[in-house]
Amino acid sequence: MDGVDLAGSLDAADGFATAPRADATAGVGLGGPLDLARAATVVLDGRGTVLGWSPAARELFGHPPGDLLGGPATRLLADGGELPPTRPDGPGPGREIGVRHRDGHVVRAVAVHCPLPGAAPGGPASVLVLARADALRQWETRQAVLRALLTQSPIGLTIYDTAPRVVWANATCSREMVGPPELYAGRYPDELVPGGEVISPGHSADLRTLVRRVLDTGTPVIDLHYRGRPPEDPTHDRVWSYSYYRLLDARERPLGVCEESFDITERYRAEQRLHLLVKAGERLGTTLDLHAIAAGLADVAVPQVADFLAVDLLTEVLDGREPRRPPRRGDALTRVVARGPAPPATAAPPGPADPRTLTVPLRTRDATLGVVTLARGPDADPFAREDVVLADELVRRTAVCVDNARRFVGEHRAALALQRDLLPGRLPPRSAVETAYRYLPADSRVGVGGDWFDVIPLSGARVGLVVGDVVGHGLHAAATMGRLRTTVRALAQLDLSPEELLTRLDDLVAQTSDERAAQEDAAPAPAETPGGTCLYGVYDPVTRSCVLARAGHLRPVIVAPDGAVSLPDLPSGPPLGTGGVPFESARVTLPEGSLLALFTDGLVEARDLDVDDGLRRLTGALAAPGRPLEELCDAILTTLPSRSAADDAALLLVRTRALGPDHVAAWELTDHSAGVSELRRRVREQLRAWDLDAHTFTTELVASELLANALRHAGGRIHLRLIRDRTLICEVFDTSHTSPHVRHASSDDEGGRGLFLVSQTTQRWGTRYTADGKVIWAEQALLPG
Repeated sequence: MDGVDLAGSLDAADGFATAPRADATAGVGLGGPLDLARAATVVLDGRGTVLGWSPAARELFGHPPGDLLGGPATRLLADGGELPPTRPDGPGPGREIGVRHRDGHVVRAVAVHCPLPGAAPGGPASVLVLARADALRQWETRQAVLRALLTQSPIGLTIYDTAPRVVWANATCSREMVGPPELYAGRYPDELVPGGEVISPGHSADLRTLVRRVLDTGTPVIDLHYRGRPPEDPTHDRVWSYSYYRLLDARERPLGVCEESFDITERYRAEQRLHLLVKAGERLGTTLDLHAIAAGLADVAVPQVADFLAVDLLTEVLDGREPRRPPRRGDALTRVVARGPAPPATAAPPGPADPRTLTVPLRTRDATLGVVTLARGPDADPFAREDVVLADELVRRTAVCVDNARRFVGEHRAALALQRDLLPGRLPPRSAVETAYRYLPADSRVGVGGDWFDVIPLSGARVGLVVGDVVGHGLHAAATMGRLRTTVRALAQLDLSPEELLTRLDDLVAQTSDERAAQEDAAPAPAETPGGTCLYGVYDPVTRSCVLARAGHLRPVIVAPDGAVSLPDLPSGPPLGTGGVPFESARVTLPEGSLLALFTDGLVEARDLDVDDGLRRLTGALAAPGRPLEELCDAILTTLPSRSAADDAALLLVRTRALGPDHVAAWELTDHSAGVSELRRRVREQLRAWDLDAHTFTTELVASELLANALRHAGGRIHLRLIRDRTLICEVFDTSHTSPHVRHASSDDEGGRGLFLVSQTTQRWGTRYTADGKVIWAEQALLPG
């Protein structure tokens, strides 16, 4: 049956289309279920008699045409229903009715009764158009979705032809472009938002090239971010998400490209704010330098948040001190950083009424640390609410970092002060050696370390030389260094051999570790092991020998007077606190004028310097031993690489001296009966030769008492030695290992007063042990002149 052209089905326009209207005839035309090409149609005469029957009607009712032709159309209706009415000017309103299928079941259908113009009596007068109700509802739902996309959806839809030029756009695009859509027909993609730019990473092409690529390859582009200023708002940047896919006809030939656009400006700004916070955490939370933290805030906030930023901190914060609570008017502020063009000066300071200035206090807990000032230029937008929230969060995070840095500065300064107090401020001159030193603290970001050194006066004009390195940094390391240095000084006064001194020092460190471990078991807290390394030596200017022992420390460098450089073959003991392996010492003979360099590993090892390379550089710098020690120290520091060091470094240079026959006199006691008197005579003569007659009486008394004590308690070979140094030293050598002690004799005792007299007439006295026995010594201060 031929189709009938139904008027008023749907409106359509070339180019830009409007949505189909939702009225009683929805579904008629445009391929809907009631379109004459698809619907079931029944041709009726003026009395309602069936004159014609379409194949779709046969499928709907199940009857062949012969069953109903010539009969009333009401036979098709179930339950005595009526046909929908017609209108003279077109189809009547659609109506849902029940129609009877040939097998007896009822089919719900929507019917539209359409009059035929120019109907003759007895001929076709109208057409009954029917479609299943469920099919119509499904089609209407799809039409509603299409209508929403065209008129209500926030997603912009633009169709480009193969040029590619705009041929169609929905209502959302029309609103953003301002004006009727015909104004934009024929434009290229990059002409809709002039001056825009692609900001998605990995997409450097302009929109026109990108759309042509989609058209040529068929590969869609999803979620491309594009920034620009649309005609509706030419003063503010907006960001869209663009997606492009190719459109094909029924023969799979390209028709053009569809663009979906969605305004994501607020989402993009939120993402940027979140990105700024993440970036701020990365920049601010990785340093404890106050200036670096302030500069990091400026890097993050300018120009993303403000055109100008300044950070001002309280003076006590910069000094590492606790700020006043609350701050007082007039507290001194120091500008730490200023970034960007400063806002123009005004008669009154900026305040809440100025929408382009923000002043945010740097506050943590209940303490104010300073203030951050942000400003925007006159051409920029005022700070919006979300900008204020972002600025507050950035400043809050900055305040936490500033407070941590303030605490670190305070601890670092306290540790430096402690370290300065614990290290020797100036080494006094010694007859046995000439010394110079350098101490290089670690980078302040690492913290104060535990490197230390010392030159300790010992009996017999000898000196103790020590350098050490404590594990860790900070106050704990500085305190541990102080304890070890004090302990070494105390043990050195016992005249212990280097290996014995390190053994006792190792026992003390191990004991301290055990005590700390017990405390941590009771109240766990992170703490560093109080161990470390140490090198200790004793130099004797009389014998020109140096006995050295080390606990996990680097070997010293020895430079002979002729410039020959060597590292002594010195056994390496375990680091302090580990125990288990005995320490051993080695004796080296040092000609007068030899140079001994003791140092910590921070001097020859760095992130970019291997320890072997560092030692080669150090030995090369030491190859000129005749230079003044202070100049040599400076030369060593300039030869070694620049140090943004992760460890402290200590350097102690020692040039040896010798005490020759004009400073030393020694005799052996051969005749025990008359030898003491002979030695007293030789003492008088030696003091006269040294022009020390004023010390004759005391020296004879001391020598007599020490010799008598040796004869009484020791036996064997006995020697007497006088040393003229900065003090006058009297020493008696014997073969006994028994230490003498002072007795307090009663008034009727005939003896026991010898050592008491020695202790009362000399500056100090003591005992040291040798491989063959012991030495009892006493020192007298030389009279002025």
